[in-house]
Amino acid sequence: MANSNLQTQLKLNKIKTFFYKPQNVILLLCGIVLSVTTIAPILYLIQDTVAVHAGTVDSLKTGLKEGQMTFYNWIDLFTGRLAKANLWTPLLNTVLLSVFACIIAIFYGGLFAYLITRTNLKFKKYLSAIFIFPYIMPQWTLAMVWRNAFNSNAVTGGSDGLLASLFEIKMPLWWCQGIFPSSIVLGLHYAAFAYILIGGIFRNMDANLEEAATILDTPKWKIFLHVTIPLVKPAILSTILLVFGSSMGSYPVPHYLSLETLSTKYVGLSSGRAGEASVIAVIMMVFGIAILLLNQRSTSSRQNFTTVTGKSGQISKANLGKVGKYLIAFIFIVVTLFTSIYPIISFAIETFLPNPGDYSFLKTGDFEMLTTKWWTTSDTLGEYGLFGQLGILHNVQIWKSFCGQLFVAVCCALCAGTIGTLVGYAVSKNRRSKSAAYVNSVAFLPYLMPSLSVGVAYLIFGKALSIGGTFLILILVGTVKYIPFASRSSLNSMLQLSGEIEEAAIIQNIPWVKRMFGIIIPIQKSSILSGFLLPFMTCLRELTLFMLLCDQFKIMTTAMDYFDEMGLYAFSSGMNLILIITILIFNALVNKLTGASIDKGVGGN
Repeated sequence: MANSNLQTQLKLNKIKTFFYKPQNVILLLCGIVLSVTTIAPILYLIQDTVAVHAGTVDSLKTGLKEGQMTFYNWIDLFTGRLAKANLWTPLLNTVLLSVFACIIAIFYGGLFAYLITRTNLKFKKYLSAIFIFPYIMPQWTLAMVWRNAFNSNAVTGGSDGLLASLFEIKMPLWWCQGIFPSSIVLGLHYAAFAYILIGGIFRNMDANLEEAATILDTPKWKIFLHVTIPLVKPAILSTILLVFGSSMGSYPVPHYLSLETLSTKYVGLSSGRAGEASVIAVIMMVFGIAILLLNQRSTSSRQNFTTVTGKSGQISKANLGKVGKYLIAFIFIVVTLFTSIYPIISFAIETFLPNPGDYSFLKTGDFEMLTTKWWTTSDTLGEYGLFGQLGILHNVQIWKSFCGQLFVAVCCALCAGTIGTLVGYAVSKNRRSKSAAYVNSVAFLPYLMPSLSVGVAYLIFGKALSIGGTFLILILVGTVKYIPFASRSSLNSMLQLSGEIEEAAIIQNIPWVKRMFGIIIPIQKSSILSGFLLPFMTCLRELTLFMLLCDQFKIMTTAMDYFDEMGLYAFSSGMNLILIITILIFNALVNKLTGASIDKGVGGN
């Protein structure tokens, strides 16, 4: 009996000791919250694939009532009469789009990273800062610019674009729409991934290996292929995983450039074949989980390249020549002008055209036809083509949606930043435990899942909780999706802190809250602040994640998509311009206040 009491007392003491440490309590609570908010929506989504939906194909074909279970959706999507059109062709297009986007991003971003870090290229600071603009701006920005530049009435229908109006150049359909422009646009958008990851390795690469090969009279091309490339292989693999996963769930780019992918097909099937649409969302989610497993496998089996002599203090830089260093810089200045500066100018011009997309005034020189009606109209009775809408400056719906976007962004940033910081703290304190590894993986999983599939899962989850269409569901899904930004930023900063700093405070009986706000947060304020600001800026330009979860005028990105579908391209261009300027202003403020910048540490200093 005494023995039993002693064992019970020991167990109670262990439990008390466990909960006495704040990091254990945080880890337990975060584990429960993240498991519910990440795994529960996935389970609801899987259940939706086998449930009968009233008024859709599965209920008509099976004769079952709403809510009953059937595998008809899976069978019909994979083997039915429309399987090729509904699944296999969009799946092939999605995979090809992701592969081509990876190739373009790695080639363009990797080449730029090499030139910035390993050569004597001129104007590095400007080029490094401007290169990441396409990634900061909304994903569909370059898609709309491409459409406005190359579309023509003879090939794509509608108004003539810039080239057709000015020079009567009519690009072929494959250039204007489909896999080619979609791959180019996504490749340029995600080239920043390659630049940051590959550039970071190039910048810190040990020069001893290359110098040793040079001493042995090895040709430069052999050194590059057999020494340099293997050293950056981990960064290339990480870029492939990130770009492939992000491209897989892209909706705006294929939507605007008329490419049928799994994302666009989901939207097309969601009304008449809701169950099959959910199957498509699950397929995209499987790709995301596969990417996570590949990433873990690659990091566990990665080769290491070391030198006996240690780290070289200098990095040998290739000489581009007196002319080459200016010529190549000029080429990149021109390219980045069209990918980073021209989109802002293009959207501004679109809002002053009487017929958006029609640039014929440039050819005739009739600048008097330009109009401010899209901005300043306060009474639609005397205006044509506005479909009853007031000008942007007077349109209450537009500014309400803008305020809604800001509200969601602020709430997502506060929630994701707070939870991510706590996860980073708890994981760093329990880094060797399995529970910490689990929480860390669950927190990072939504980042690798396609945004559309996460949005679909929360669409079904929100209906089950009766919070569909509210700001709450937008904040919830945004928080879960953006926690990885904050958790990784926090974890990396917390791992740099010595445990002695907090132990000294514990000895003096300083409470945990005071330790956090008085010691830990002030020391790592830049990294922790980035964990709040990155979700904020990302949420400002998010469309794919939110587009199924709310009505069209809840937030600005969905309202912009509505105006574009209505053919009011001047409104969508003006709203896009407002978003871009807002994001760039906040990005500049972040850099000024925290000193943090996406390109710093690569070549931007």
